[in-house]
Amino acid sequence: MTAADRSARLRGLIAPGLAALVCLAILVGLGVWQLARKGEKEALIARIIERSHAEPPAAPPPFADWDPKADEFRRVRAGGILLHDRETLVHGLAPGEPGRALQGYYVLTPLRREDGTTILINRGFVPTELKDPQSRAAGQVGGETSVTGMLRGSEVRTMFVPESDPARDAWFTREIPAIAAARGLTNVAPYLIEADATPNPGGWPRGGQLRVDLPNNHLQYAFTWFGIAACLVGVFSVFAWRRLHDPMEPGAA
Repeated sequence: MTAADRSARLRGLIAPGLAALVCLAILVGLGVWQLARKGEKEALIARIIERSHAEPPAAPPPFADWDPKADEFRRVRAGGILLHDRETLVHGLAPGEPGRALQGYYVLTPLRREDGTTILINRGFVPTELKDPQSRAAGQVGGETSVTGMLRGSEVRTMFVPESDPARDAWFTREIPAIAAARGLTNVAPYLIEADATPNPGGWPRGGQLRVDLPNNHLQYAFTWFGIAACLVGVFSVFAWRRLHDPMEPGAA
């Protein structure tokens, strides 16, 4: 092979080489991002577990500075009167028999506090057959009551979750501002409380549905991206070696 041929073949590697470098940078970046997400998820899980065992203080005032990253999953206590006539049912699933989920609703009931402010309380899950409040009237606590649970922000709708329709009273995510507006609530906190597993009268709704066993597959995802990056390096190395050392150019007669 002459020097001119070798130089021509090297020039022919510039475009595929640049494309491979761009793809490699993206793949490595995705792997590094997954490692960062792994650290964030582990910190979140540790924070949830730590807070779930802490003595619950009073819930913060509704109009205090609310920082979901810092305040979510904090265990708190709130007292007031539950407004059962303004409850909202949000479609959802709950663990049932092994390998089978129960279909039903999460019951969000406003808690009117002594100072006139309101907090939405996710009191727990009811199966579809108990959708009608009259079928679980025993669980409608009257008078002053106290609720203990975890602080949560509004639920973010994902791609595969239908959009809520307040006009039809069909809710698929726990959207605090939208629910408050639909129920005519004022002075509503920007967070809700996920009630703990303290049994309700009559057994329903069933609280304590918040799970701390959050999936943490980010290390697996990182290895996947790094593996694809390694395959890309290997494939391009073979391609470049053959391009530079084959006696004939690809496609030559």
